[in-house]
Amino acid sequence: MAALKKVRAKVPYRPRNWARPIHDSFLRWIVAVLHRRAGKTTCFLNHCQRYACDNGLEERRLRFLEPSFTDRDIKDLLVERRYGIILPLLKQAKAVAWGPLKRIARNVPGHTKNESDLSIRYPGGHIVRLFGADNPDSFRGMPFSGVVYDEYSQHPPNIHGEVVSKALADHLGWGAFVGTIRGKNQLYKAHEAAKHDPEWHTLWLDINHSLTNETGATITALRRAMDDDLKQIRMGLMLQEEFDQEWFLSPEAAIRGAILGKWIAEIRAQIRPQLSYEPLLPVNTDWDLGVADYMCIWFSQTLRSGEIHLVDYYQDMSGGGLPAAIKAVKERPYIYGTHYAPHDIEVREQTLGGRSRRDFCKEHGLELKALPNTNLQDQINAARLLLRRCWFDEGKCEAGIEGLRQYAWQYNEKLQQFVNEPLHNWASHASSAFMGMAVRHQDVVPVIPDDVDRDFGGHVIGQDDTSWMGG
Repeated sequence: MAALKKVRAKVPYRPRNWARPIHDSFLRWIVAVLHRRAGKTTCFLNHCQRYACDNGLEERRLRFLEPSFTDRDIKDLLVERRYGIILPLLKQAKAVAWGPLKRIARNVPGHTKNESDLSIRYPGGHIVRLFGADNPDSFRGMPFSGVVYDEYSQHPPNIHGEVVSKALADHLGWGAFVGTIRGKNQLYKAHEAAKHDPEWHTLWLDINHSLTNETGATITALRRAMDDDLKQIRMGLMLQEEFDQEWFLSPEAAIRGAILGKWIAEIRAQIRPQLSYEPLLPVNTDWDLGVADYMCIWFSQTLRSGEIHLVDYYQDMSGGGLPAAIKAVKERPYIYGTHYAPHDIEVREQTLGGRSRRDFCKEHGLELKALPNTNLQDQINAARLLLRRCWFDEGKCEAGIEGLRQYAWQYNEKLQQFVNEPLHNWASHASSAFMGMAVRHQDVVPVIPDDVDRDFGGHVIGQDDTSWMGG
């Protein structure tokens, strides 16, 4: 094959001052926490395109990271490279990033675009493609040379470890975890863990930093955007906490549109680093059987006092589906009571050879009990009421707890308001399983013996507070 001719292409991109060190760095890992309108998506679209177009740049990066590579090693790693930009939702990727990606590619000779899979193929066969974290199967096992988790705080917490990391390691690929924080979840934790690690490029950029270090039209645009948000606060369309979170990166601010977040915050003392498992009590499980093999399961014990102890949580994005979930349940050292699942477990599926999920589980030694079909608002109300009775093992249930925090209403950008429909993403699976548990508990009256220690782990709901029963 003939060698590609080197050409220069003028790209419509002027890096902001904070972005230049990222473009200049060969460090393999990046975590960047940035305020709203900082220009992160534009930065990393250009970052991916630059690597897809420049073999020499990629070769220098590889030799920096692994000086022992031979010329043959380098040659193999330079072939048909893949760069991925993963946003929380595929429709979000198309709406937010696809147009800008096509604009920056338009001056690159020989590129082709694919509207169906949101990708640009550059000369040499290298590809930059957009994905949604709501469909991990679309990038599972893909041989990335670089991947960007855009708005990582809204991704499933285990998306990197379970879906991407192994394929990325095979190509010594780089990874960037970027976005605006939503509480102290995975993006915040990634920054805290990496900020003193010399192998990571870290950045914490609030609006004060940008107003001090950027110039010209950038400052004007940022001030205008802040003024617009302040006006929305005065009109009651935006909370001060939301403003502080998006512009000043406050990790304590409430998540915008959170459905259960307020109730989770109220029981903060009931989330323990470790929670004792009572071996004499049965463990019940509550399942959400998601699409694309996305599975999650809550493991709980109901005490005689009425407390519910969430002792474990299972979440899978690896593609293992029902077999992996069944295996995970059987491998845990619990004595089980009842396994509860959504009302639609009787539906027969071609992927299971025409069997229902219930039949499949029964054949593998687990009997699932179908929950009644209830409307969404009743499920939400039941979950809010149940939370005050719940205690969580934070170590084992961290991903599930974060799912409850992140469960939020959809936001209509055109109307600038929330709609009465939850956002369907990774967090909705954890919340759906929890709401199923709440529905089955709402008619159960706990027995409060006289000798119950009212200081056992905190307040016990019972004698004087029966509002959780829905009355």
